[in-house]
Amino acid sequence: MNQYSRGFRFLQVALFTGTLATTATLSSLSSGWNRSVLAALEDSPKTVLDEAWQIVNQRYVDPDFNQVDWQSVRTRLLNTEYSSTEQAYAALRQALAELGDRYTRFLDPEQYQALSNQTAGELTGVGMRLQLDQQSNRITVAEPMENSPAMLAGIKSGDHILQIDGQSTDNMKVDQAAQLIRGEVGTQIQLKLFRPGSHEFEVTLTRARIALPAVHYTLQQEGSNKIGYIRLKEFSSHAAEQMKSAIQNLQQQNVDAFVLDLRGNPGGLLYASIDIAKMWLSEGDIVRTVNRNGFGEDFAAKGKALTNLPLAVLVDNNSASASEILAGALQDNGRATIIGGQTFGKALVQSVHKLSDGSGLAVTIAHYYTPNGTDISHKGITPDIQVDMNSAEQLRASTNTSLLGTHEDPCYLQAISNLQAQIRPQPFAVQDSLYR
Repeated sequence: MNQYSRGFRFLQVALFTGTLATTATLSSLSSGWNRSVLAALEDSPKTVLDEAWQIVNQRYVDPDFNQVDWQSVRTRLLNTEYSSTEQAYAALRQALAELGDRYTRFLDPEQYQALSNQTAGELTGVGMRLQLDQQSNRITVAEPMENSPAMLAGIKSGDHILQIDGQSTDNMKVDQAAQLIRGEVGTQIQLKLFRPGSHEFEVTLTRARIALPAVHYTLQQEGSNKIGYIRLKEFSSHAAEQMKSAIQNLQQQNVDAFVLDLRGNPGGLLYASIDIAKMWLSEGDIVRTVNRNGFGEDFAAKGKALTNLPLAVLVDNNSASASEILAGALQDNGRATIIGGQTFGKALVQSVHKLSDGSGLAVTIAHYYTPNGTDISHKGITPDIQVDMNSAEQLRASTNTSLLGTHEDPCYLQAISNLQAQIRPQPFAVQDSLYR
């Protein structure tokens, strides 16, 4: 396969569930339309409708548009009079539904911004996760994020937020408090807090852009072996750098093997999955994408992996998209043992385009295949070791994520058993005193 660099231009817009890349989408209207018609379109919701139509017309993975006459769809969209923007949005959603692809979808401005924030793996604020304390009924800091303005100011888990810029938080909902705390980078916010068992205090914080943690990792002692447990929640723009840091930090602690947990990971950016695959693979194919014209982009590892230690990958039926690319690459190259349940089965690539009114369009632009040429659509990846969990175990794992990666986790226990059989025993060291 070709090296990743050859496909970089393609990857700027190649995405998966919940991911984003902004692309200019100014439409080219039919040359037969006169200037008065064009001017009317510019001042109406039809501009956005035609922008979206043009993108689908040029990029959608199925050139037959699911046997839909896509030209007549455009005529219908532009000949209809809309009394509101919402009515135009509804018409566009209905037109896209005719393609029979739930991943090609319209996003209103609020949805587009939320998706943008999610896939960027960042937020603008002071870096606190909030919750409602059930006993005091107060907005409480569940956790300050590492190296955030909140943490640097000494805010701790359990602190109650009494006021936000002088506004009382009594009877305030968590999402309302979070909205007040968010703001533009560089602006300031004043919080009044109470630390149980201590006192009230005030802090003035400067909002910053904060990378959200996509990776959680711990060093775990399993018998005589040290296991590096890494959980990857999503493939955001910061996932690769966080994964690299996790692998390196665990290696410095002399781990014997790794468990990579992709359960519940819905996917994310394509380039993030490729970059992370290269951290585990020194060589080997990673993925092949094929667009509507049959043009393929091949991506492979041709370098030096960060580690060659034994690896087990945990998956379930919510491991989708970019998760399946990574798991498929590691499985087909014999680099890891895949453990758990059948994965979701999403083998499509989307790009997300920002439209002129701040809304957006996600459109499927390619199909992907694992290194062995497997199409996992609607089938998913079959684990090397199947771990069947009953409904009670699945519910407990999904509602209490603190159990993941512990001895209460059947998939993790299976991974440890598998890895311990692969770990090379250390040679017995005979003490010099025995020979004196």
